[in-house]
Amino acid sequence: MSVFEGAGVALITPMKENREVNYEKLEEILEEQIAGGTDAIIACGTTGEASTLTHEEHLDVIRYACKVVAGRIPVIAGTGSNCTKTAVYLSEEAEKAGADGVLVVSPYYNKATQKGLYAHFKAVADAIKIPVVLYNIPGRTGVNIKPQTIVDLCRDVENIVGVKEAGGDFSAIAHLMSLAEGCVDVYSGNDDQIVPLLSLGGKGVISVLSNIAPRQVHDICASYFAGNVKESLRLQLEAIPLITELFREVNPIPVKAAMNLLGKEAGPLRMPLSQMEPQNQELLKKAMEEYGLKLA
Repeated sequence: MSVFEGAGVALITPMKENREVNYEKLEEILEEQIAGGTDAIIACGTTGEASTLTHEEHLDVIRYACKVVAGRIPVIAGTGSNCTKTAVYLSEEAEKAGADGVLVVSPYYNKATQKGLYAHFKAVADAIKIPVVLYNIPGRTGVNIKPQTIVDLCRDVENIVGVKEAGGDFSAIAHLMSLAEGCVDVYSGNDDQIVPLLSLGGKGVISVLSNIAPRQVHDICASYFAGNVKESLRLQLEAIPLITELFREVNPIPVKAAMNLLGKEAGPLRMPLSQMEPQNQELLKKAMEEYGLKLA
């Protein structure tokens, strides 16, 4: 059974001006996401600046998200690390906190072999009972989880259920779907590729855009699943100019700027990420306004 179907938000982590986690704003954002139709919360992923949170902060954010959401929609915790022992620890603690699943990125920097990747993900999954979604993003990690490895993991390990695919290689995704024969739940990791991935049998998206447009991204998926592919495609294409600006600089720099432009008080980024360049922020503002978002 899928952890979720539709649009999951790759949630930002709001910060105070001193760069401590702003839990008051986090609660507001979580409530707004649920009210906006988001189908799942993904906490402490790339967009949530997990790589610059301490382990204690990382787990506190997951615990807080689980507490606020309180079972209304699934909470999936980002628990990946390039250290298998750390990924196991974070995943075990996320399960204790009440997370409905974990999202585990491929070990970055190490450049593990496919055999090493298999062993890493299996070790994490064997330590917990909740579902595991793999996260393939070779542009950030330096390693690609090959289709056969993904299929083998989903077939061999009961609670490894799917993959967030952000490689952007649709030939590889089609190959994966062909090999999987339905045993792998595939989620788009790229907002500009939701409909193409759904057309190959995908289950949905883990979305950056959902931070600022939860209803719209939900509707892209819901329309497709309801059989209204034309409407789903219209919504997808309508969002492309804004998606382009949300990735003009490295994620999550633009989406945090966008949240602040909407008056959501997402706060600053943690180093080494820097604030969005002024000229790029102007392009972002224009795209947001043209998309129909009301700036503060």
